[in-house]
Amino acid sequence: MTVISVKNVAKKFLIYHDRAVTLKEKLLFKKRNHYEKRWVLNDISFEARKGEAIGIIGQNGCGKSTMLKLMTKIMYPDKGSIEIKGRISSLIELGAGFHPDMSGRENIYTNASIFGLTHKEIEERVEKIIDFSEIREFIDNPVRTYSSGMYTRLAFSVAIHVDADVLLVDEILAVGDASFQAKCFNKMREIKANGMTIVIVSHGLGEIEMLCERSIWIDDGLIQNQGSPFDVHPLYLNFMGQKTHIAEQQKIDNTFNANNDDEKEAPLSASNKRSGKKDIEISSVLLLDKTDKENDIFETGSFTRVKINYKINKPVIKPIFKISIFRNDGLQCYSTSTLTDRVDIPELTANGIIYFKIENNSLISGVYLIDAAIISEDDFIFDSVRNVQTFKMYSALKDSGVNRLEHIWELE
Repeated sequence: MTVISVKNVAKKFLIYHDRAVTLKEKLLFKKRNHYEKRWVLNDISFEARKGEAIGIIGQNGCGKSTMLKLMTKIMYPDKGSIEIKGRISSLIELGAGFHPDMSGRENIYTNASIFGLTHKEIEERVEKIIDFSEIREFIDNPVRTYSSGMYTRLAFSVAIHVDADVLLVDEILAVGDASFQAKCFNKMREIKANGMTIVIVSHGLGEIEMLCERSIWIDDGLIQNQGSPFDVHPLYLNFMGQKTHIAEQQKIDNTFNANNDDEKEAPLSASNKRSGKKDIEISSVLLLDKTDKENDIFETGSFTRVKINYKINKPVIKPIFKISIFRNDGLQCYSTSTLTDRVDIPELTANGIIYFKIENNSLISGVYLIDAAIISEDDFIFDSVRNVQTFKMYSALKDSGVNRLEHIWELE
């Protein structure tokens, strides 16, 4: 059964370049209200069935959140139609519908009533809502005293206990801590299995892959592709990777002169967290694929090579090169060094390159960061750079976690 039907929806906003604000300005500067029409969404159409979960992806400003606001009737389309059958529950903005001077308990009643519950229905659910939110000891305090994480817990707990037919979620879960995020996704799987239709906007592609049967990629106000997340996400990541590469290349062209090497190499950004005496320093870090081309998107199981260019400012005896990989939520996935791997490096007196090769990159879908460092045998830091490179992984498989372990299944 079709629960959500979006047909040829378009939405425009007026972008003012020099808007008159006061009455005096409006009278004296009549030509000041110059604006342009910007179509954020243009001819968007899709449907969602009962019990289906859909993820909406795209770069910032592509119209994802606008689409959800149109579905909740916070705003209305300029063209097209949106039909939703049943009760809608939404998590569009943090704390929306909460009164800061009312307690958490009072806001439960207010917020749930906005979703259409009667006082009796709220009474039957209030203890479950409080238990799920895990903020019972603060529930009678004004919500203005809550942290953003506590806001999230309470808002999500209310939204999933209103027995809605459709749940709309816009990136709000990114505020909560890791354990509560996991709890929320488990709950969403449960209510989805019970027939609730879910539409979620998120930059966390792994989250969408774990929850959704379908992804809709929006860019420049249009649907670029839709289908299985494992088919759509590699296309989206490749698009974003090319866009990022073009932007970085332009930055390189403006700020960096290549040395004797024919290949242009990215200088380290001033925004990178860096420390060390710089007797030897990291001049650039590149990620290369199996064709030896620079890339930042890799498939699970593929060959990946990290190329570290170093510059010698003073001869260094037996330096140790170290590399660490983190998921973008801060989880350390792997760390090693030339000392750990028993790679002897002699005295270095000239600039050079060292490679870190991964024959089978087992990291699964997600966004990852690389830290690189050069230290001495007694842990003296020559150079250490945080978040020196970002790369993305994708996989056609639906396993979850950090990496794919080599394994077999045996049935007796």
